[in-house]
Amino acid sequence: MSSVPNPFQAFVLRQDENRKVLAAMEPLTVDQLDAGEVLIEVAYSSVNYKDALAATGTGKIIRRFPCVGGIDMSGTVVESADPRFKPGDAVIATSYDIGVAHHGGYAQYARVPAGWVVPLPDGLSLFDAMALGTAGFTAALGIVRMEDNGLAPANGPVIVTGASGGVGGLAIDMLAGLGYHVVALTGKAHEEAYLKDLGAAEIKLRDTIDPAKTRPLDVGLWAGAVDNVGGDILAWVLSTMKQAGTVASIGNAQSIKLDTTVFPFILRGVSLLGVDSGYMGEPTRTRVWQRLAGDLKPRHLAAMTRTVPFAELPGVFNDFIAGKVKGRTVIAVKG
Repeated sequence: MSSVPNPFQAFVLRQDENRKVLAAMEPLTVDQLDAGEVLIEVAYSSVNYKDALAATGTGKIIRRFPCVGGIDMSGTVVESADPRFKPGDAVIATSYDIGVAHHGGYAQYARVPAGWVVPLPDGLSLFDAMALGTAGFTAALGIVRMEDNGLAPANGPVIVTGASGGVGGLAIDMLAGLGYHVVALTGKAHEEAYLKDLGAAEIKLRDTIDPAKTRPLDVGLWAGAVDNVGGDILAWVLSTMKQAGTVASIGNAQSIKLDTTVFPFILRGVSLLGVDSGYMGEPTRTRVWQRLAGDLKPRHLAAMTRTVPFAELPGVFNDFIAGKVKGRTVIAVKG
């Protein structure tokens, strides 16, 4: 560990006496890192909506203060007390308590439990891993779960809601690459060209859906759905699923509530699958990352990703909260 600089830079979230979140770059030492078997020199992290909620205090994401932000990281093992990992190994660590109750990826070094670490699969670089990050893992996990439930391209179209977001865009690219006919549902008409470039065969605008007119069962349109928004849109999606259709519930950008009936489930055999990317363990976690390095690797990953130097990290979060960001944002922590 002699090569580890002490101190090093970290983006630390604190709370003042009025419970306001204060976030800033600070020096940190290895001794201040949380417990874990694997010490990682972080190469890249990423920015997810969850990170923006945490850093701005907009959402009650952080479960303990102080906490280094960043729910994702990729990098190189410096030290390991677990025989599965050795110095020099390229690894990924995402989700679990990282960046919310355990010091996260917005630091030049991080120490995490070995059970949270995945070897970087052949076919992905450390940069690729964070261009995917939790968003890519979530999209891929949803697709894998739907496939395990019988979804196949021959079954019919798949609709992706919240299409212009990070998870939505990645899901479109992945599904199109697998041969699915993908319909992108978005509230942003100006993103039509972008979504078609990612592989969407059709664009459906959200304002064409009137929640007040959603019927318990409507014409069956979709064999599959990746839903990022919840609320009235998910209720509409369920009502328009085809027989034996399958829905991956991934997010709640619109609402955590769901007002629907049992009819899609008992009359059409629709499956509503919950996608928990936060605590999904092995062997599924490694299986999904291996798929991301293979047939699920997005074809347009570089085009939908921007890179921000670590020093500029504090300036990126407000645009996420304002809904001005599309695609993925990678933070270049090392160099």
